Amino acid sequence: MATRPQVLLWAQSPAPYVEAIKAAGLAERVIIHTLAPSAKPSAEQMAQVEVLMTYSIPAGVLGGMPKLRWAQAMMAGVENWMALPDLPPALLLTSARGTHEESMPENIIGALLYVAKPYAAAVENQKSAKWVRMVPEPLTGKTLGILGVGVIGQKVARIAATLGMRVIGTRRRPAAVPGVESVLPPERTNEVLEQSDYVLLLLPATPQTENFIDAGRLRRMKPGAWLLNFGRGQLVKDDDLVAAVQEKRIAGAVLDVYRQEPLPAEHPFWTTKGIVVLPHLGGPHPQRDKFVARLFVDNLARFLDGKPLREVVDRKLGY
Repeated sequence: MATRPQVLLWAQSPAPYVEAIKAAGLAERVIIHTLAPSAKPSAEQMAQVEVLMTYSIPAGVLGGMPKLRWAQAMMAGVENWMALPDLPPALLLTSARGTHEESMPENIIGALLYVAKPYAAAVENQKSAKWVRMVPEPLTGKTLGILGVGVIGQKVARIAATLGMRVIGTRRRPAAVPGVESVLPPERTNEVLEQSDYVLLLLPATPQTENFIDAGRLRRMKPGAWLLNFGRGQLVKDDDLVAAVQEKRIAGAVLDVYRQEPLPAEHPFWTTKGIVVLPHLGGPHPQRDKFVARLFVDNLARFLDGKPLREVVDRKLGY
């Protein structure tokens, strides 16, 4: 009888993943190990594990796992994995891309409504019992530009179109998308910036997208436009964004991701009027482990049956 592959679930809450493996009828086909994020794998685990699922991994670990064949990252972004000096060239790496498709679109639409409607101002006025008449800004007829029309962007586009917004965007491989008027290649990003009232960043973090939104691209935006970053903190050149908002070259920004998290208390984003700081709430969901577990178990079944896995990371593209 062939030896069962050993699986290491190196996670804060491994229970949903163990339960999902059992529910899928795969428990008898593998040997499962669980490990808290603060713990280190044993010598036996290092030597025998073939499948690894974890949030992130410190440098120096992967090189000591000779049997490791596949690693499932628990995040959609894999820039930390790609930066590992000991990432084995032959290791199959999959991401959790697509597991935020319920929470993120809702939270992005919430951000759009927050900046367009004067609810925050009304709440502040309520504190001092002030009745101030205000005129909400309509989203109907406004243009939403999505840089990175992937799974999340497509869901946002459908909701935005239902609200009466015109949606345009960019995608590495342009193709027709429901709810999007035009999908352009990245080389035509400036056209999207020039037309949009709201610019939504959903690009991955790669060497090509580092500081993608800098002073030059911010100058392409309308003076009354808002920037919303729900992609990666590395996409934005922080100082350039602060200057653009302070100088009223754009209306403002809603940021949910940062180069360093938690955002340091001394960072100017906190105190720049017109910049809204969100504590990375775009992706979290009360049942997110179940979503990731569903993907992981599907991939585990494929792995055991010798079939192609889902959400495989393209090493050349970096996501």
